Amino acid sequence: MTIEHGLEASLSRRVTPDDCADALGSGDLPVLATPRLLAWCEAATVAAVGDALGPGQTSVGTRIQLEHTRASPVGAQLTVRAHLVHVDGRLLRFEVVAEDADSAMVGHGEVTRVVVDRARFLSRL
Repeated sequence: MTIEHGLEASLSRRVTPDDCADALGSGDLPVLATPRLLAWCEAATVAAVGDALGPGQTSVGTRIQLEHTRASPVGAQLTVRAHLVHVDGRLLRFEVVAEDADSAMVGHGEVTRVVVDRARFLSRL
């Protein structure tokens, strides 16, 4: 496995009622829930590194730091970007940014993932 910093991915998502705080139990308003934004950020990191992994490898999230700075209503279109900024052996650190259709920042943070052998990881459960 040779993964170098600079890998990127961008995902586009539209906020649905199922993505909202009142639906996910993280609040009682019909706005994008922080847990959903976090999941979208992780999905972008998975997409960024996916093609660089070797056979039988995957990555698992180990640390997330996320600031959700702006509310997004149902129907809002968001773009979530992940950029690999640090590689230390199997450890991968990504910067993540979410923006709305007007390029206003909705959230930003850092996601750390570790590359693992899929079968070995599952055998330890």
